Amino acid sequence: MAIGVFDSGVGGLTVHRELVSRFPERDFIYLGDQAHAPYGGRDGEDIVNLTRAGCETLFRAGASVVVLACNTASAIALRRLQQTWIPAFSKEMGRPLNVLGIIVPTIEAATGLPWSYEAERDGRLEGHKKESIDITGVFCTAATAMSRVYEIEIDKRREDLAVFTEACPGLAGLIELGAPEDELRVVVRDHVDALRRRIGRHPDKAILGCTHYEIVADLFAEALPEGVQVISQPKAVADALERYFERHPEYELGHSGRRDFLTTGQPGPQSDLIAQFWGAPLSFSAA
Repeated sequence: MAIGVFDSGVGGLTVHRELVSRFPERDFIYLGDQAHAPYGGRDGEDIVNLTRAGCETLFRAGASVVVLACNTASAIALRRLQQTWIPAFSKEMGRPLNVLGIIVPTIEAATGLPWSYEAERDGRLEGHKKESIDITGVFCTAATAMSRVYEIEIDKRREDLAVFTEACPGLAGLIELGAPEDELRVVVRDHVDALRRRIGRHPDKAILGCTHYEIVADLFAEALPEGVQVISQPKAVADALERYFERHPEYELGHSGRRDFLTTGQPGPQSDLIAQFWGAPLSFSAA
């Protein structure tokens, strides 16, 4: 048995690396749906179906818990899978199974509040200028931006935080293909500047709401002014998963330190950009 990590491509490796560091004795199976990457421009039903297929592959390969290391899949597909698919499929497999997302831990990290908390609205901040409150900028795919999950869920908990989302269409695809750093730097700077113009100033905090973007987190840090806090999504997910496993000992996660990397796309070595991020050459096997 193992922990499964699923993403549309290589972006989930950012979460995977942090989880391996946090749980080195556990077994891991990573699956990148590179045949269909990126997910950000796809319609909702397509994202749900592809995510379900990826999770099923991981469960049949031995995963007990699958982490959707993809903001788009977490925003669009997670609730559907948890409510309408997992109960029956867990019964079919004859063992406890679950699918977990990465947006909840990220929002907890951004707000400093547990997911169960919901603020009482008193309206005192209504009409205040955005210059007078903290602003969180979210860089993400078009599908995540359209879901408005970050705006809605952060506002439920912290009415003193304003959230502005900047969709970055095409950026995940460039990272997936291993685009040159100079090309990626220009794209990142353009999106950071577009968000600044829309807000009227830079945000106080930034969320990289696509795990692909964590691979070029240094470029976002370079484009943002010094002092802007970039919330680490992989660390937030690892913290939340550690607490989850303490509460749920029923999941068998393996203890041999096995590491499998699968892809629905072309198996073999990944790009130089991924090798540089990972710290060593990385090769995927066919799913």
